[in-house]
Amino acid sequence: MNITHGLRRALQINPNGLATVCRERRRTWRVVGERVARLAGGLRARGVADGDRVAVLSLNSDRYLELYLTVGWAGAVIVPLNIRWSALENEDALRDCRASVLFVDKAFAPTGAQLAKAIPGLKLILADDGDAPSDTESYEAVIARSEPVADSMRESKDLAGIFYTGGTTGRSKGVMLSHHNLMANALNALGEGLFPASSVYLHAAPMFHLANGAAMYSLLLSGGSNVIIQGFTPDAVAAAIQSHCVTDVLLVPTMIQMLVDHPAIGSYDLSSLKNIVYGASPISEAVLDRAARALPHVQFTQAYGMTELSPIATLLHWKEHIGEERKKGRHRGAGRASLGCEVRIVDENDRPVPSGNVGEIVVRGDNVMMGYWERPEETARAIVDGWMHTGDGGYVDEDGFIYVVDRVKDMIISSGENVYSIEVENALAQHPSVLQCAVIGIPSEQWGEQVHAVVVKRSGVEVSAGELIEFTKTLIAGYKCPRSIEITEAPLPLSGAGKVLKRELRKPFWDNRERRVN
Repeated sequence: MNITHGLRRALQINPNGLATVCRERRRTWRVVGERVARLAGGLRARGVADGDRVAVLSLNSDRYLELYLTVGWAGAVIVPLNIRWSALENEDALRDCRASVLFVDKAFAPTGAQLAKAIPGLKLILADDGDAPSDTESYEAVIARSEPVADSMRESKDLAGIFYTGGTTGRSKGVMLSHHNLMANALNALGEGLFPASSVYLHAAPMFHLANGAAMYSLLLSGGSNVIIQGFTPDAVAAAIQSHCVTDVLLVPTMIQMLVDHPAIGSYDLSSLKNIVYGASPISEAVLDRAARALPHVQFTQAYGMTELSPIATLLHWKEHIGEERKKGRHRGAGRASLGCEVRIVDENDRPVPSGNVGEIVVRGDNVMMGYWERPEETARAIVDGWMHTGDGGYVDEDGFIYVVDRVKDMIISSGENVYSIEVENALAQHPSVLQCAVIGIPSEQWGEQVHAVVVKRSGVEVSAGELIEFTKTLIAGYKCPRSIEITEAPLPLSGAGKVLKRELRKPFWDNRERRVN
């Protein structure tokens, strides 16, 4: 089974069914299949061989969905780049995976040109409307001029994609997911009742992110329809639901909050919407209650997981958000192990702990990643005897429900994006006024968690929080940059081994809370 299986099936049983809707374009599965085969032929003609890496830096579009299929059809490996990263961060990812082709849209064409100059041999293709710059090929021209090729029929064990995530050592690492990993997760979701063939799914979350990918790969198997907007805004989401009778959407909690609190939400007809899957970060009880009041006909399902799990580990179904299950506090949890997954809570020696005891959440199943790209040591630390160590602290109750209460890894989740503290600390430390710094996550009603820094400044210098924040923006993605900074001359609290005691820094912000994640 591979990621193009669903397209081959759709071409057989539903060729005239609606595959994609994007702006004014509506394409059937037959048309998508023809375009994918031709574009794959174009990649082959340009030297892309089995296992070569093909990167994408683009806002959402129907072409992005075609690329997920095309790259697999051509036998290559897709590398979706983070649109929120700086050019330097994406350059590092491109060099790391040694991508040979980069697809960009108009929004990222200037960045693409910059990356092509920095990386010799990188071919640029414009995946957008209109003419391409002189040093870039046109996506549509490649399709028009290329002969279709047969599906490469990659095997389940073959690498399908490299999805970059924050690095615990300060550099991002590439999560390697096989065709089997992605299809196992998609089948697990379908088996749980998510994203059936009747779905009209709205791609509102970024298409580079595997949270949206979880839905996309399931839809590609079931043959449902894909409505695609360029990016999230409350109006764009509401208008798309109304115009295209959308039934399903995946949103991170920040998006849900912005949607249901939007002053014009009542002016849209959202009656077609049946299901909202939310994930990538916890949701506050207040936001969940407001969402349920604003959308009383919608069923909410929480998906918990991580990129390394392709990405779903547990599901909290809509029934567990209401009635007797809510009275039991189920809505505060992350649900139970999804089909195909096993979940344990273990101590520091990887021994299972009794129910109710806090430990690290570990997961086993066919959705566990192949490993980190060319990082065998980090892979060995993350996967032990087949169990993926999530870095999240939690406990399981007697009914098998998982509750996330803390993080073992030094990681912050802000608006659904992972931020590793060391990446931010490395950026701050490059400022000449910074003697020492520590970065932590603190609660935020808007972002779930926000990046907060404590900076010890050098003696005799003056520096402002605003100056430091602007400095970090030149080095790392904006969402990673501190939103608040405390500047002090007092030394940071240290352990006997000289390690910064971040729990002491976090304590004032998290006291009187049931959990240490938000």
